[in-house]
Amino acid sequence: MPFVDAKDETQLFYKDWGHGRPVVLIHGWPLDADMWEYQMPALAEAGYRTIAYDRRGFGRSDQPWGDYDYDTFADDLKALLDALDLRDVTLVGFSMGGGEIARYLARHGTDRVSQAVLVSAVTPYLLKTADHPDGVDGSVFEGMIDGLTKDRPNFLANFSKTFFGVGVFSSPSSTELIEWTGHLAMLASPKATIECVRAFGGTDFRADMAAFTVPTLVIHGDDDQTVPFAVSGKAAAAAIPGSRLVVYEGAPHALPFTHAERLRDDLLAFLRA
Repeated sequence: MPFVDAKDETQLFYKDWGHGRPVVLIHGWPLDADMWEYQMPALAEAGYRTIAYDRRGFGRSDQPWGDYDYDTFADDLKALLDALDLRDVTLVGFSMGGGEIARYLARHGTDRVSQAVLVSAVTPYLLKTADHPDGVDGSVFEGMIDGLTKDRPNFLANFSKTFFGVGVFSSPSSTELIEWTGHLAMLASPKATIECVRAFGGTDFRADMAAFTVPTLVIHGDDDQTVPFAVSGKAAAAAIPGSRLVVYEGAPHALPFTHAERLRDDLLAFLRA
Protein backbone atom coordinates (compact mmCIF):
# COMPACT_ATOMS: atom_id res chain seq x y z
CA MET A 1 0.00 0.00 0.00
CA PRO A 2 1.27 3.55 -0.72
CA PHE A 3 2.32 5.74 2.19
CA VAL A 4 3.99 9.10 2.68
CA ASP A 5 5.95 10.08 5.76
CA ALA A 6 4.88 13.07 7.82
CA LYS A 7 7.63 15.22 9.30
CA ASP A 8 7.47 13.20 12.54
CA GLU A 9 7.75 9.99 10.47
CA THR A 10 4.09 9.07 10.97
CA GLN A 11 3.07 7.10 7.90
CA LEU A 12 -0.02 8.32 6.07
CA PHE A 13 -1.89 5.97 3.74
CA TYR A 14 -3.23 7.38 0.48
CA LYS A 15 -5.07 6.31 -2.68
CA ASP A 16 -4.00 7.77 -6.01
CA TRP A 17 -6.37 7.12 -8.92
CA GLY A 18 -6.46 8.45 -12.47
CA HIS A 19 -4.49 11.08 -14.34
CA GLY A 20 -4.81 14.80 -14.94
CA ARG A 21 -5.15 17.86 -12.74
CA PRO A 22 -5.01 16.72 -9.10
CA VAL A 23 -7.91 16.72 -6.67
CA VAL A 24 -7.15 15.89 -3.04
CA LEU A 25 -10.07 14.69 -0.91
CA ILE A 26 -9.84 15.10 2.87
CA HIS A 27 -12.17 12.93 4.92
CA GLY A 28 -14.37 13.80 7.86
CA TRP A 29 -14.55 12.51 11.42
CA PRO A 30 -14.65 9.66 12.34
CA LEU A 31 -14.15 8.04 8.92
CA ASP A 32 -11.22 7.57 6.51
CA ALA A 33 -10.45 7.95 2.80
CA ASP A 34 -12.91 5.20 1.88
CA MET A 35 -15.78 7.60 2.63
CA TRP A 36 -15.28 9.07 -0.86
CA GLU A 37 -16.86 5.89 -2.29
CA TYR A 38 -19.08 7.81 -4.71
CA GLN A 39 -16.94 10.82 -5.61
CA MET A 40 -13.45 9.39 -6.08
CA PRO A 41 -14.18 6.98 -8.98
CA ALA A 42 -16.31 9.59 -10.75
CA LEU A 43 -13.59 12.24 -10.56
CA ALA A 44 -10.94 9.82 -11.81
CA GLU A 45 -13.18 8.75 -14.69
CA ALA A 46 -13.77 12.41 -15.57
CA GLY A 47 -10.04 12.95 -16.15
CA TYR A 48 -8.69 14.08 -12.79
CA ARG A 49 -5.90 12.60 -10.72
CA THR A 50 -7.89 11.87 -7.58
CA ILE A 51 -6.12 11.38 -4.26
CA ALA A 52 -7.55 10.64 -0.83
CA TYR A 53 -5.60 9.89 2.34
CA ASP A 54 -6.30 8.63 5.85
CA ARG A 55 -5.73 11.23 8.55
CA ARG A 56 -3.20 10.17 11.18
CA GLY A 57 -4.90 7.91 13.70
CA PHE A 58 -7.55 6.77 11.22
CA GLY A 59 -7.93 3.99 8.67
CA ARG A 60 -4.62 2.54 7.49
CA SER A 61 -2.40 5.41 8.62
CA ASP A 62 -0.21 5.16 11.71
CA GLN A 63 -1.78 5.77 15.10
CA PRO A 64 0.65 7.90 17.12
CA TRP A 65 -0.29 8.71 20.69
CA GLY A 66 -0.24 12.50 20.37
CA ASP A 67 -0.29 15.49 18.01
CA TYR A 68 -3.95 15.47 16.97
CA ASP A 69 -4.19 19.19 16.32
CA TYR A 70 -4.80 21.24 13.19
CA ASP A 71 -1.26 22.55 12.86
CA THR A 72 -0.09 18.94 12.64
CA PHE A 73 -2.94 17.98 10.29
CA ALA A 74 -2.05 20.87 7.98
CA ASP A 75 1.57 19.83 7.99
CA ASP A 76 0.52 16.26 7.16
CA LEU A 77 -1.38 17.60 4.15
CA LYS A 78 1.72 19.52 3.12
CA ALA A 79 3.80 16.34 3.41
CA LEU A 80 1.42 14.61 1.00
CA LEU A 81 1.42 17.44 -1.54
CA ASP A 82 5.20 17.76 -1.35
CA ALA A 83 5.90 14.01 -1.56
CA LEU A 84 3.72 13.63 -4.65
CA ASP A 85 4.83 17.04 -5.99
CA LEU A 86 1.23 18.03 -6.64
CA ARG A 87 0.54 21.41 -8.24
CA ASP A 88 -2.57 23.24 -9.41
CA VAL A 89 -4.44 21.21 -6.77
CA THR A 90 -8.11 21.40 -5.85
CA LEU A 91 -8.52 20.66 -2.14
CA VAL A 92 -11.88 19.20 -1.07
CA GLY A 93 -12.52 18.94 2.67
CA PHE A 94 -15.55 17.30 4.26
CA SER A 95 -16.59 18.19 7.82
CA MET A 96 -13.42 18.36 9.96
CA GLY A 97 -11.46 18.05 6.71
CA GLY A 98 -12.39 21.63 5.93
CA GLY A 99 -10.26 22.65 8.88
CA GLU A 100 -7.21 21.06 7.26
CA ILE A 101 -7.70 23.27 4.22
CA ALA A 102 -8.09 26.46 6.25
CA ARG A 103 -5.04 25.80 8.40
CA TYR A 104 -2.96 24.56 5.44
CA LEU A 105 -3.62 27.75 3.47
CA ALA A 106 -2.82 29.88 6.51
CA ARG A 107 0.43 28.02 7.28
CA HIS A 108 1.67 27.11 3.83
CA GLY A 109 0.00 29.38 1.29
CA THR A 110 -1.46 28.71 -2.13
CA ASP A 111 1.60 27.89 -4.23
CA ARG A 112 0.35 24.36 -4.87
CA VAL A 113 -3.39 25.10 -4.63
CA SER A 114 -5.70 26.54 -7.27
CA GLN A 115 -9.17 25.82 -5.83
CA ALA A 116 -10.81 24.87 -2.54
CA VAL A 117 -14.11 23.20 -1.66
CA LEU A 118 -15.65 23.08 1.82
CA VAL A 119 -18.35 20.41 2.21
CA SER A 120 -20.34 20.42 5.47
CA ALA A 121 -17.17 21.89 6.94
CA VAL A 122 -16.45 22.92 10.54
CA THR A 123 -14.97 26.25 9.49
CA PRO A 124 -14.79 29.01 10.64
CA TYR A 125 -15.54 28.17 14.31
CA LEU A 126 -17.97 25.83 16.03
CA LEU A 127 -17.52 26.51 19.75
CA LYS A 128 -19.76 28.92 21.63
CA THR A 129 -17.67 31.55 23.41
CA ALA A 130 -18.13 35.08 24.70
CA ASP A 131 -17.18 36.52 21.32
CA HIS A 132 -18.99 33.76 19.41
CA PRO A 133 -22.35 33.46 21.17
CA ASP A 134 -24.11 31.62 18.33
CA GLY A 135 -21.71 28.65 18.42
CA VAL A 136 -22.23 25.15 19.77
CA ASP A 137 -22.14 24.82 23.55
CA GLY A 138 -19.00 23.16 24.85
CA SER A 139 -21.11 20.61 26.74
CA VAL A 140 -22.01 19.02 23.39
CA PHE A 141 -18.40 18.16 22.69
CA GLU A 142 -17.79 17.04 26.25
CA GLY A 143 -20.81 14.76 25.94
CA MET A 144 -19.37 13.28 22.77
CA ILE A 145 -16.07 12.59 24.51
CA ASP A 146 -17.86 11.02 27.47
CA GLY A 147 -19.88 8.76 25.17
CA LEU A 148 -16.80 7.71 23.20
CA THR A 149 -14.90 6.96 26.38
CA LYS A 150 -17.65 4.81 27.91
CA ASP A 151 -18.83 2.87 24.83
CA ARG A 152 -17.38 3.95 21.51
CA PRO A 153 -19.34 1.48 19.30
CA ASN A 154 -22.65 2.46 20.90
CA PHE A 155 -21.92 6.18 20.69
CA LEU A 156 -20.92 5.99 17.02
CA ALA A 157 -24.00 3.93 16.14
CA ASN A 158 -26.24 6.60 17.67
CA PHE A 159 -24.17 9.45 16.23
CA SER A 160 -24.62 8.07 12.72
CA LYS A 161 -28.38 8.65 12.93
CA THR A 162 -27.83 12.38 13.29
CA PHE A 163 -24.95 12.31 10.81
CA PHE A 164 -27.18 10.76 8.12
CA GLY A 165 -30.39 12.52 9.10
CA VAL A 166 -32.23 9.32 9.99
CA GLY A 167 -35.82 9.92 11.06
CA VAL A 168 -38.27 7.78 12.98
CA PHE A 169 -39.81 6.40 9.79
CA SER A 170 -37.30 7.32 7.08
CA SER A 171 -33.63 7.29 6.19
CA PRO A 172 -31.84 8.89 3.21
CA SER A 173 -29.34 6.01 3.14
CA SER A 174 -29.55 2.24 3.48
CA THR A 175 -28.98 0.45 6.75
CA GLU A 176 -26.06 -1.38 5.16
CA LEU A 177 -24.35 1.86 4.11
CA ILE A 178 -24.72 3.35 7.55
CA GLU A 179 -23.37 0.19 9.16
CA TRP A 180 -20.40 0.23 6.77
CA THR A 181 -19.44 3.75 7.83
CA GLY A 182 -19.58 2.51 11.43
CA HIS A 183 -17.01 -0.14 10.55
CA LEU A 184 -14.77 2.56 9.04
CA ALA A 185 -15.08 4.60 12.22
CA MET A 186 -14.07 1.68 14.42
CA LEU A 187 -10.78 1.28 12.51
CA ALA A 188 -9.58 4.52 14.07
CA SER A 189 -7.56 4.82 17.24
CA PRO A 190 -9.83 5.60 20.21
CA LYS A 191 -7.30 8.23 21.25
CA ALA A 192 -7.42 9.91 17.83
CA THR A 193 -11.21 9.73 17.75
CA ILE A 194 -11.49 11.59 21.05
CA GLU A 195 -8.69 14.08 20.43
CA CYS A 196 -10.21 15.04 17.08
CA VAL A 197 -13.46 16.00 18.82
CA ARG A 198 -11.43 18.48 20.83
CA ALA A 199 -9.69 19.66 17.65
CA PHE A 200 -12.70 20.27 15.43
CA GLY A 201 -14.88 21.41 18.32
CA GLY A 202 -12.46 23.92 19.76
CA THR A 203 -10.22 25.20 16.97
CA ASP A 204 -10.89 28.78 15.90
CA PHE A 205 -10.31 29.15 12.15
CA ARG A 206 -11.67 32.69 11.87
CA ALA A 207 -8.23 34.21 11.29
CA ASP A 208 -7.40 31.47 8.79
CA MET A 209 -10.30 32.35 6.51
CA ALA A 210 -8.37 35.30 5.06
CA ALA A 211 -5.98 32.76 3.52
CA PHE A 212 -8.70 31.56 1.11
CA THR A 213 -7.46 33.61 -1.84
CA VAL A 214 -8.23 30.94 -4.46
CA PRO A 215 -11.69 30.26 -5.95
CA THR A 216 -13.69 28.54 -3.22
CA LEU A 217 -16.94 26.58 -3.27
CA VAL A 218 -18.89 26.13 -0.02
CA ILE A 219 -21.52 23.36 0.06
CA HIS A 220 -23.70 22.75 3.10
CA GLY A 221 -27.06 21.26 4.01
CA ASP A 222 -29.40 23.64 5.81
CA ASP A 223 -30.73 20.82 8.03
CA ASP A 224 -27.26 19.75 9.19
CA GLN A 225 -27.68 18.75 12.84
CA THR A 226 -24.00 17.82 13.24
CA VAL A 227 -22.30 20.99 11.97
CA PRO A 228 -25.02 23.68 12.01
CA PHE A 229 -25.29 25.63 8.77
CA ALA A 230 -25.59 29.09 10.33
CA VAL A 231 -22.27 28.94 12.19
CA SER A 232 -20.37 26.98 9.53
CA GLY A 233 -21.33 26.98 5.85
CA LYS A 234 -23.12 30.31 5.91
CA ALA A 235 -20.45 31.95 8.05
CA ALA A 236 -17.60 30.46 6.00
CA ALA A 237 -19.01 31.78 2.74
CA ALA A 238 -19.45 35.23 4.29
CA ALA A 239 -15.81 35.19 5.45
CA ILE A 240 -14.33 34.22 2.05
CA PRO A 241 -14.63 37.04 -0.50
CA GLY A 242 -15.83 35.81 -3.87
CA SER A 243 -16.72 32.34 -2.65
CA ARG A 244 -19.78 30.55 -3.98
CA LEU A 245 -22.28 29.09 -1.52
CA VAL A 246 -24.48 26.16 -2.56
CA VAL A 247 -27.14 25.20 -0.03
CA TYR A 248 -28.71 21.73 -0.15
CA GLU A 249 -32.20 22.36 1.17
CA GLY A 250 -33.35 19.94 3.85
CA ALA A 251 -30.05 18.04 3.69
CA PRO A 252 -28.22 16.53 6.68
CA HIS A 253 -24.48 16.41 7.35
CA ALA A 254 -23.48 13.33 5.35
CA LEU A 255 -23.72 14.88 1.87
CA PRO A 256 -21.10 12.60 0.23
CA PHE A 257 -23.53 9.73 0.94
CA THR A 258 -27.02 11.19 1.08
CA HIS A 259 -26.51 13.51 -1.92
CA ALA A 260 -23.72 11.62 -3.65
CA GLU A 261 -24.75 12.33 -7.25
CA ARG A 262 -25.51 16.00 -6.68
CA LEU A 263 -22.22 16.51 -4.86
CA ARG A 264 -20.35 14.71 -7.64
CA ASP A 265 -21.96 16.95 -10.26
CA ASP A 266 -21.29 20.13 -8.28
CA LEU A 267 -17.64 19.18 -7.81
CA LEU A 268 -17.19 18.46 -11.52
CA ALA A 269 -18.88 21.73 -12.51
CA PHE A 270 -16.58 23.68 -10.19
CA LEU A 271 -13.48 21.86 -11.45
CA ARG A 272 -14.42 22.64 -15.06
CA ALA A 273 -15.34 26.27 -14.45
